[in-house]
This record gives sequence, structure tokens and C-alpha cells, in this order.
Amino acid sequence: MAKEFVKNVTSMQDDFAQWYTDVVTKAELIDYSSVRGSMILRPYGYAIWENIQKELDNQIKATGHENVYMPLFIPESLLQKEKDHIEGFAPEVAWVTHGGEEKLTERLCVRPTSEVLFAEHFKNIIHSHRDLPKLYNQWSNVVRWEKTTRPFLRTLEFLWQEGHTCHETDEEAHDETVRMLNVYADLCEEFLAIPVVKGQKTEKEKFAGAKYTFTIESLMHDGKALQSGTSHHLGDGFAKAFGIEFTNREGKLQTVQQTSWGFTTRIIGAMIMVHGDDRGLVVPPKIAPTQLMIVPIAQHKEGVLDFAYDLKEKLSQTIRTGIDASDKKPGWKFNEYEMKGIPLRLEVGPRDIDQGQVILVRRDTGEKETVSLQGLESHIQHTLSDIQNNLFKKAKTHRENQTTTVTTFDEFKVKLSEKGGFIKAMWCGDEACEGFIKDETGATSRCIPFEQERLAEKCVCCDQEAKHLVYWAKAY
Repeated sequence: MAKEFVKNVTSMQDDFAQWYTDVVTKAELIDYSSVRGSMILRPYGYAIWENIQKELDNQIKATGHENVYMPLFIPESLLQKEKDHIEGFAPEVAWVTHGGEEKLTERLCVRPTSEVLFAEHFKNIIHSHRDLPKLYNQWSNVVRWEKTTRPFLRTLEFLWQEGHTCHETDEEAHDETVRMLNVYADLCEEFLAIPVVKGQKTEKEKFAGAKYTFTIESLMHDGKALQSGTSHHLGDGFAKAFGIEFTNREGKLQTVQQTSWGFTTRIIGAMIMVHGDDRGLVVPPKIAPTQLMIVPIAQHKEGVLDFAYDLKEKLSQTIRTGIDASDKKPGWKFNEYEMKGIPLRLEVGPRDIDQGQVILVRRDTGEKETVSLQGLESHIQHTLSDIQNNLFKKAKTHRENQTTTVTTFDEFKVKLSEKGGFIKAMWCGDEACEGFIKDETGATSRCIPFEQERLAEKCVCCDQEAKHLVYWAKAY
């Protein structure tokens, strides 16, 4: 890649944080707003979110859920009903104290999440076991007053979906929690080409007010982890606090078992940091707003633009195809669409037209090939599929290379410092050890993976008997 084509992007090896900032702005995903920690999602960034949203919404509905919408504001008295929940969110809550010039008699919280709103509603509509299960989902924005912010990864306001369900039994709620975590995992791996580790959060790291939390964790290019989706079994804590009761099959009153689960725009940050390179963004074909960009060469010559537009019209029937017929130079266009991570570029000029061929250039590998017009559409589709698979394979190889197994705390510290990435180590289950590891190394417990191994008999931090294999990492 010619140097002038990447001069605007800091090398990720030199400064990963600046590289990330360069990519999100220069690829035109976001712009900064006048409110600290808030971002403007530009058309390209929002189009990526829309494609993720569309796929996830289809999967949510396919599992029997219905979309609803809850209010933006929550009365303080309502939020206070579930003690553990409000304590967990208190530092991040934004409050409305005035309506116009008038001071409110009760503060309103700008929703950080909607458990209490759903709980209040469920109390009003659930009366019998025949009303269950209730499988609801909403697409909305939420506000968390973060101290340190970064586009997509941690912002004051972000977009997400949050599912909220009610069930007759603990077992049904557990199955729902697992089912939705698997939906998230499949979306990440199949569509975003991001490999994930599935597991359970520790008590210290679980969602405030939950019985337990399941999570999918992914590893970024710089060796830090990112929580990419969570699914919570809420038990009957909210049900008891709000009085969500139903007449069971034996004719007795019983509280419901609840779940909640969420997937946010931070996954776009994960996509950037898993697949991006020093040329900018790399977008997996399945979620790319534009999968193929046509760049006419010597377009001022007779017939070139007509040919390019005819090609776009034909290919657009099955492939999300764009064309750049602006008067900018081809080199600028190549740089622009590589920066934006468009999976495949098609170049066509007078000589190509005469010879019945085009040039295809892959974003993931930079490989260039000459392809006949005959069978072009199927060749492009095959190449896009290959790019999708290659991105996943490459990310999985990176994760495996950045995952280290340790049995002693000294080894833990050395490997984390030298290599970063995931550290697999045994843990006794004591929060004191978990806190000590974080204080000493900066690493947090990412999850207790569902696929357990017995790496050692003792906890990596103390001499107590080990209970769980845990994935540890520094995280965003």
C-alpha cells in the first residue's frame, strides 16, 4: 500500500488508542457531539448498526419474542424498589430535576436499563399461568453517565436492544437465558466474524440484581477483552419487589421467574478492533452496507460509465453494490473505500471492457485478480463468502495465539505484562482473590467458561483448592 494512502491513520502498533480514534472518524462512522462522551452516528456507522439490528431482530422474533417500547423516564421511587439493582447503577444514573422552569416533586431517572419499567408493566398484565411466558424485547437508547468515554465502547448514550421475559419456572428462565446468549454468540461468529468465549460472570461481575449472568467475551487486536453481549437470569428478585404474581397450575399464587438480555452498539467497536488494520476499517461482508464498490477507470472515455452503471444495476440484484463516478482520482477512491473497509472493489476501464473482464481487489488480503464477465456474479458471491470465512479464521487464530495457560501468580503477572490477551487460570471462588488479581495486575475475571478444564488443583492466587477455570484479561 502506497504510503500516501495511509498517512491519515496512526499505526496500531505505535498507538492503538489513536489508531482506533482515527478509524472511527476518518471512516466516517461517527462525529463528536457538543456533549462530552456522546457521539453522532453518521450514515455509514448507522447503516452498519441497521444491518446488525435487522439480523438480530429477525432472530429475536424467530425465537418467539415481540417488540415493545418502554418510556425514557423512570420515577426515582420506582427505581428504588429493587435495592441491589439501584445500588449497581447509582453512579451512572442521569437525573431530570426540572420540567421547564418548574422543579419536579420527584426526580426522574433517564433509563440506564428498563428492568423496573418492565416489572411494573408485567405486574399489571400477568395474572395466570396462561399469561406465561411473556417474551418481550425493545430497541431503544439508554444513558449511563460514564467518567471515561470512547466512541462505541463507552459513551453516555448508546443504542441497544433489551429483552425482558417472564416464566413459570426457574428451569424455563434458565433455558431462555442460555438460548439468547447463543443467539448473540451465533450473531457474533456467523455475521460479525468475531469468535467468542461463552461463560458465566462471577458474583462480583454479574449484573446488579441478577441471580446469575451469562456472557460472551471477545479479544481485540491489542490483547484486551470486550464483553460483547450478556444474558441474565433475574430469578424472582424483581418479581417479589414489584409483586409480579400469577395463579399457577395448582391454583396457588406464585411469583414469576425473569430474564433480561442486551446487545449494544459497542459491538461495532469490537468489529473495528478485531478486524481493522493500518489501512483502516475492515467490515465483514454479511453486515457491510456496501459489499462491492465499483470504481470506473478512465471514466471520461466513451462507454466506460455506461458500462459501469449497467454492471451495478445487474449486480445490485443480489449484492449490495455501490459505484463512485465522482471526478476524484482512482487512487483517492481506492484509499477511501479501503479506509471504510468495503470488502471488495471492482475496477473496470476501457481495456477491461474490450477484453470482457474486470479487476477485483479484496480488502482483507489486498489480493487482486482479473475475472471474466462471464460468471462474474457467482464469482463475487463466492469471494465475499471466502472473505467472511477468512476474517473469522484470522480472528480465531489471533485469539488462540493470545491465550495463555498459567498455574502460578508470578507466571500470571509475567505473561499478562509481556503478552496480554486471555489468561486461563484456576480460581478458588473467593472474591478476595479476584479483587487482589485486579489490584495487582489490572486484569478482571472475564468469565467462568462453560467448557471447563482442570489446569491445576490450587487457585492461581492462593493455596486454596481451585473451583473454576476462569478467563482473565485487561478489558475495555
